[in-house]
Amino acid sequence: MNSIISHKSSNLSGEMIVPGDKSISHRSLIIGSAVTGKIIVNNLLESEDVLATANALRKMGVSINKLSNNKWEVFGSGIGSLSGINNILDMGNSGTGARLLMGLVAGSDVEATFIGDQSLSKRPMKRIISPLIETGATIENFNNDTLPIKIKGSKITLPIEYESTVASAQVKSSILLAGLSSIGTTSIIEPSLSRDHTERMLKYFGAKIETIKLKNSKWKITLDGIPTLKPLDINVPSDPSSASFPIVSALITPNSKVKVMNVCVNDLRTGLFKTLIEMGANIKFTNSREINGELIADISAETSKLNGITVPKLRAASMIDEYPILAIAAVKAEGDTIMEGIEELRYKETDRIKAVCEGLQKVGVKTIETHNSMVVKGLGPQGQINQNIEINSNLDHRIAMSFLCLGLISEKPIKVNDTDTIKSSFPFFLDKMKKIGAKFEQL
Repeated sequence: MNSIISHKSSNLSGEMIVPGDKSISHRSLIIGSAVTGKIIVNNLLESEDVLATANALRKMGVSINKLSNNKWEVFGSGIGSLSGINNILDMGNSGTGARLLMGLVAGSDVEATFIGDQSLSKRPMKRIISPLIETGATIENFNNDTLPIKIKGSKITLPIEYESTVASAQVKSSILLAGLSSIGTTSIIEPSLSRDHTERMLKYFGAKIETIKLKNSKWKITLDGIPTLKPLDINVPSDPSSASFPIVSALITPNSKVKVMNVCVNDLRTGLFKTLIEMGANIKFTNSREINGELIADISAETSKLNGITVPKLRAASMIDEYPILAIAAVKAEGDTIMEGIEELRYKETDRIKAVCEGLQKVGVKTIETHNSMVVKGLGPQGQINQNIEINSNLDHRIAMSFLCLGLISEKPIKVNDTDTIKSSFPFFLDKMKKIGAKFEQL
């Protein structure tokens, strides 16, 4: 059991480059395997989750090689080109990798059984399974809609129109990836827009894909099947979810100013930053530009007086992974921070609503929890945390990093257990945070 103790800190300062975006890294490998020809992926996130995706693709015949640190090559053989029977794909803790690959497998003449670690094996897969069955995939579910799951795909899938009850980029992407092999048009309707990295990357490679707003305020995404995907290189921007940890740390730690470089600022990923600015955070975006269809910028943050707000429900999809670190920022806010429409957090690596609320209560911060919401009653800028506690990460990287950031403003150290899980999204988190002044002690 690896543990880290976080100590009270001040004067966080400096520039940081956080790892490549996890969502885009997964998609670079997965969609890259469907192009015809070689692509180079620069700044790939070399985390356990992404490497699990790379290994799974290799098992199905895709040539993927590391050229140097964070620089990889993918040799795509075209749409529906995965191969093999009785493939056992160990996805570790990667929900994104598992769910997206299920879609790609559904559109290839291949058989694969998806397995994962203890955490992933508890996460629900029915929302992915149901539409993939409609596309013609044969699915054997061995354990009540959780992994392990066996999928037998077909080289030609059925075009479907699927209406999702939740805005989920993983559901949408899985359907779109299956739809690549369809002779016809695949459509997904969402109640609100979820992350659109799949759409952007498919369009970048040459697919015809459109997003329109319907009269009922829902959104419809359509993809023409059997596109010719051109081999184009990809530069992966830095992950805004990873950037949120040094940014929030700077906002709540006295006398701090930090800049995070080359961050993806796609409108559907910046919900946290919009929320923090509404709370009074001094956050600035500079050097904005576009690269392979994604917007990027440098983000600066400095110590700020924060006020509690009600986060709009419709913003949840654009910041679903950032609610744990938002809750940490809310500890230093004046008044209540109300987070609604976040039921999705119940089904992450752990039940994040429960984990956040229980952890904050341990340090004396009052919270209110319902099935789809949580409220953090801020201590205000003068409020103090004065409990010497331990937090179990429950093998959830974002819970681990969030409470390590909380320790920076605690009068007594906060110990976080099972911190190895941080490697799944933010390799070298400890070193990078220590370089800007965070007092972390690894046990």
